[in-house]
Amino acid sequence: MTTQQGRLRELVQLFGKLGVIAFGGPAAHIGMMEDEVVVRRGWLTRQHFLDLIGATNLIPGPNSTEMVMHVGYERAGWRGLAVAGSSFILPAGLMSGVLAFVYVRYGSLPAVAPFLYGIKPAVLAVILGALWRLGRTAIKGWRLAVLAAAVTISVLQGAGEVLALLVGGVVGMVWLAIGRSGGHDESGPPNAGDPAHGEATRAGVVVPFAASSALAPASAVTFGAAAAGVSLWKLGLFFLKVGAVLYGSGYVLVAFLEGGLVQSYHWLTQTQLLDAIAVGQFTPGPVLSTATFIGYIVAGVPGAVIDTLGIFLPSFFFVAALNPVIPRLRRSRWMAAFLDAVNAASVALMLAVLLHLTATTLTAWPAWVIAALAAVAVLRFRVNSAWIVLGGAGFGWAFQVLGA
Repeated sequence: MTTQQGRLRELVQLFGKLGVIAFGGPAAHIGMMEDEVVVRRGWLTRQHFLDLIGATNLIPGPNSTEMVMHVGYERAGWRGLAVAGSSFILPAGLMSGVLAFVYVRYGSLPAVAPFLYGIKPAVLAVILGALWRLGRTAIKGWRLAVLAAAVTISVLQGAGEVLALLVGGVVGMVWLAIGRSGGHDESGPPNAGDPAHGEATRAGVVVPFAASSALAPASAVTFGAAAAGVSLWKLGLFFLKVGAVLYGSGYVLVAFLEGGLVQSYHWLTQTQLLDAIAVGQFTPGPVLSTATFIGYIVAGVPGAVIDTLGIFLPSFFFVAALNPVIPRLRRSRWMAAFLDAVNAASVALMLAVLLHLTATTLTAWPAWVIAALAAVAVLRFRVNSAWIVLGGAGFGWAFQVLGA
């Protein structure tokens, strides 16, 4: 087996596993990835991993999925990019497709709430662990600490993530570059060796699981009203457009889908759309696997395949174009300062997501217990994130069974 083949196999094994157990949204995905890629395998330095996060935040698309593609490219070139991205997307797509089949046939979604009850507080600890490690690398001086605090506060006050990231990057670039030129470089050398804007906050878009329970369990869901006459090309182009231009929070995703699929094309009902968004929230892997579920409802298996390809395909091209440029940015004093500022802002976005998820998740003592145990396991014993997720699911199920 050649070195290239061995690396491709490693990528399939790692990101196939993460595609199955990466619950909790993009911030948790990036936390698990940092643990596997930086801490355990040493494939990337923490500084370069941060640079990839910061750069990925500046392009459209699902950020944690694009981070997977970046790691694949770094590890095994163009083939690695394709293999890593596909390995991460495929499990979520298959799960969403199976759930769509069950939904169409039986009219409701499986009862997974007891397991999610424990997974959600457990992944908070995964995010916290990654935030602690990445923050120590990204916040290299008081200027970056001030910048990160300002970005966190602005996002918590309702500022758009993309706007906060860009303004923070530009302001920080000027501030840091001037400081460096004056001989007060507090952020480290330019070549020192969540973070997701849109997808990260999509994890905070909580669609009530009860939406699917509003359907009569015994009644089968029919395909969309226009399903018989839906053009697969039209369906695929719609999701290709969404994948190419989607910035912002999960509410932007909902707006895209509601405006196009429900209002304009009448391919889905409002209830079906809410259930599709719920599937993206409670399945592991990319949140945009919602597209697979919708595609199956609208046009069966061909629709599921073409929607999945459409929404994820732009990201492969964005990452392929962006990745080779990042090292060159590090060699420029001004662009290195911009990357440092964007990295600090990305950590701030990750912190804002963690605070938001903590407020909405830790609402009862069992959730606090699970989160505390998971935090100890992550920070003190450095337990692999896969075991954290599985343990959280087990504790959640046990607490629900005991009626806690």
